[in-house]
Amino acid sequence: MPPSTPTRRPGRHRAVRRPGLRRVLPVRGMLRLRPAADIWYKPAISGVVAIGVPDVVLLVTGHLTLALYTTAGGLCALYAHGMPYAARARALAWVVVSMWAGTAISLTTAAYTDAAAIRVAVVAVLAAAYKVGCDAARLGPPGNIIFTFITATATFTPQQPGQLPGHLALVLLTGVFAWLICLAPALVRPGGPERLAVARALLAVARQADLPADDPAAVRARHLTAVAVQAAWQALRQTHADPAPTARLLSRAESIAADPAAGDPAQLTAWARQLRRGREVPTVSPAPAEAAELRGMSTERAPGRGGVAAMVRAFGPGSAYFPIGLRVAVGCAAAGWVSMALGVHRPYWAVVTAATVFVANTALSWHRAVQRAVGNLAGVLAYTALAPITHHPVAMIVAVLACQVGAEATMSRNYWLGSTFVTPMALLMTEFANHQTTTELVLNRWLDTCVGAVLGLLACFAIPNRRVTEHADAALGRVEAAIAAADNRNRLAAALVDLRESADTAAGEWWSTALPDERIVSAERRGHRLLAELTTGASR
Repeated sequence: MPPSTPTRRPGRHRAVRRPGLRRVLPVRGMLRLRPAADIWYKPAISGVVAIGVPDVVLLVTGHLTLALYTTAGGLCALYAHGMPYAARARALAWVVVSMWAGTAISLTTAAYTDAAAIRVAVVAVLAAAYKVGCDAARLGPPGNIIFTFITATATFTPQQPGQLPGHLALVLLTGVFAWLICLAPALVRPGGPERLAVARALLAVARQADLPADDPAAVRARHLTAVAVQAAWQALRQTHADPAPTARLLSRAESIAADPAAGDPAQLTAWARQLRRGREVPTVSPAPAEAAELRGMSTERAPGRGGVAAMVRAFGPGSAYFPIGLRVAVGCAAAGWVSMALGVHRPYWAVVTAATVFVANTALSWHRAVQRAVGNLAGVLAYTALAPITHHPVAMIVAVLACQVGAEATMSRNYWLGSTFVTPMALLMTEFANHQTTTELVLNRWLDTCVGAVLGLLACFAIPNRRVTEHADAALGRVEAAIAAADNRNRLAAALVDLRESADTAAGEWWSTALPDERIVSAERRGHRLLAELTTGASR
């Protein structure tokens, strides 16, 4: 070994500073638009019904000032639309309970203290708790942001102790209404989410198969295919219906991903189209290796999240989520207090902005901070244009619902574009209970945006998260162990997905330790080759 090469144990890496801000804080492509999510209209429609119906009832009865509390429950309808209905019912129940509990803490704080500094501290702790909880549960979009927005707004809403029971009852009642709305499609298409998950996997395999083996995009395509296939198997294991017809399609897609000669990739696209349109599931006769896989799948259960005990561990100091939660708490508190020092009396928008900045790593947080600032500026301009024509309650409700649909339609394209709709929607919603002059509201929100984005980003740099590299080390070890065992295709596939995600996260983290890039790439290549052999039934 050359003298310049340090000796170290496998899996241990010396701590080094990441070279240069250009690598950690990239600017290229951060405002580029992507294709819209394929089911954006589902949370959009659910949200319109869950928010709009209570708003209309409040308008007719003359109690529109209570819209914040009905909106808190109604926004629960934005979650879990990609899950099979049984899993969706459980996830949404936790969403509703979490929203109610956080709102209860916020309203109680508002009722019993006038100290803005204490209110900011409470919101910061809630924001951190929601971030850790949503990440640990892998709840998916919109994640912790909706919870943080509602609880931050509620903390700065005038409140009397005697009003708490009625207001919290509204949150719970509309939360149950949102739960029912999100489960209603099960009466028409009980297997819809599973079919959609399998259709996505078929399309991912078809796109991968169309790429030449030496195409630089093929590596990324293999990872995206693995993610889509894993998600499809997860959905099929969670369903109560017979998964065999769609499972046979998924198994055939895996065979084609491993060996394009095993079938026609164009056929996968046609099958995906049939699944998405609700037509009869195509009949496929499985090959011997596929039949063996299906028999194994029939005895498996969906891997659980670990229940309440695992969620409690996520909040412990030794958890991989703890540094992110600490960043959120510190960044949100600092943003709120600085905003107060600058003269903003209700600095909840600074807290919410800081909370949105914190994502998987420093590089992505930098992207999110810039996107948030751009989107909020555009959104404030949109609100300025809408304010003169939304004085009437009906116009205000229509504008809020239109912005909500716009946010769902554009958020997956780029966060800044979605924020352009979220900002005027949020500003209009706060007007239901607390009217402010347009000039004051616009200036305060823009100041809060800048403060929240800057303080949130500074917290990312100030609080290191070296555990992301430990997670990548552990994921690499699991891949190498699965390769050595060569006896479990599902275990290997899941380990490969986790390795790529953890490596990407660690690569964008400031003050992280050096990754063994060559070892990771080698493990991925060997893993994908072995996965193909296991899928086609070939011997190693």
